[in-house]
Amino acid sequence: MKNITVRSTDDADWPALKATRLAALLDAPTAFGASHASAAAFSDTDWQQRAISTPQRTFFLAFDGEQPIGLAAQVVAADGVCHLIAMWVHPEYRGLDVARKLVGAVKQCAVDNGHPRLVLDVAPENTRAAAFYQKQGFVFLPEWEALESHPHIQVQKMEWRAAALR
Repeated sequence: MKNITVRSTDDADWPALKATRLAALLDAPTAFGASHASAAAFSDTDWQQRAISTPQRTFFLAFDGEQPIGLAAQVVAADGVCHLIAMWVHPEYRGLDVARKLVGAVKQCAVDNGHPRLVLDVAPENTRAAAFYQKQGFVFLPEWEALESHPHIQVQKMEWRAAALR
C-alpha cells in the first residue's frame, strides 16, 4: 500500500469521482440515498459540476497513489444543516485508516465553512458503520426517516459537534 491521501475534488477529478461513486453504489446499494441507476444517468457535465468544491457541497476522494479508493462528502441542506454523505471505502481498504481520514476531512471542511455540527444517516443494522461513526464522535439522535432510494429501510440520524472535541 502506498501513501494514502485524501483531498477535495475539483473539476479535473470528475472521472475519478464518477467511477468511485458508481462503484460505491454497486457495492452497497442500500447504504445510500441515491441509486446506481440514478447516478449512472448523470451526464459528464453533471459529474464535472459535482466535482467542483463549494461551501455548499464538497466531495473528498481518498487515493492510494493515483487510484481512488474512497469517497465522502459534506453537503449543506436547504435548512442549513451540514451533512456527511456518500461515505464509502473500497472493500480492500476497509479497516485501515482511510475512513477516518475521509471523515476527518469532512469534519474540517464543515468547521471551516462555519458548521460546528455534522449530521449523517445510518441504518442501525449496518453495525460496522454505526460503530465506526461512534468512534469518530458521532452520537445517535432519536430521529428516523426512510432511505430515499429504498423507502422500506429506516435510517437513524447521528450527529457530531465540533465543540465535543475541544
